[in-house]
Amino acid sequence: MAGYGWISFTTDYGTFDGFVAACHGTIARLAPDVRVIDVTHHVPPADVSRGAAVLAQTAPFLPPSVHLAVVDPGVGTSRRGLVLGTPNGLLVGPDNGLLIWAAEALGGIEIAYELANKDWTLGDVSRTFHGRDVFAPAAAKLALGAAPSEAGPRVDPDTLVRLPDPVVTVGDGWIESEVITVDRFGNVQLAAGGEVLAGLGPDLEVNGAVRAHRGSTFAEVGPGDLLVYEDSAGHVAIAVNNGRAVVVLSVRPGDLIRISERL
Repeated sequence: MAGYGWISFTTDYGTFDGFVAACHGTIARLAPDVRVIDVTHHVPPADVSRGAAVLAQTAPFLPPSVHLAVVDPGVGTSRRGLVLGTPNGLLVGPDNGLLIWAAEALGGIEIAYELANKDWTLGDVSRTFHGRDVFAPAAAKLALGAAPSEAGPRVDPDTLVRLPDPVVTVGDGWIESEVITVDRFGNVQLAAGGEVLAGLGPDLEVNGAVRAHRGSTFAEVGPGDLLVYEDSAGHVAIAVNNGRAVVVLSVRPGDLIRISERL
């Protein structure tokens, strides 16, 4: 195999400790010419859904890569490590739902293997740091051209752990959708695709109480006002011009938001 020139790297490790550097070091020792793109290391600790959403929304815009993702509250347990093959790259990480949305965004799972080859690990494997000792070495070997089938036994994709589908309901003049993420600007992203906004008028209310306007740019509303729009990932999102929608609405990922036409 020709391999890949890039590894993308997504974790909840943060950047105050040496966890990310240790994984970078493992990759650099095994595959010094492969470049690493850090997607984020500030997924909230153990928030698999948030990590899955960020990776799925980012991976399609990266060059063909091995996508290494580690948000792994089950590290050291019987949960499997995975290598997933898609038409547009490979994914490496734990079998806890973290990789599935990204695999679908990259064209769907064509093949899946359990990461079980002990020759691919880094020395004595820590029970609490599989990112360094299991997943990073595997990503490096795959980037160098190792066949995914060398990782371990083949896995039926139907047996992979999947996150629950987020709630999206569309009615006549209203939508109700689960919050997927909140970005650092306080913008609230919903699971609903942006196309559902075409069925709504310009004057809206959120959760039956807060007035909002449907538009496409933040400047279409006044300072402090709420904007409902399609974001850069193609989802319905809510923002406040010069403010934080998450504070105004007092919501967090997993909450339901109802957007309806204002009568």
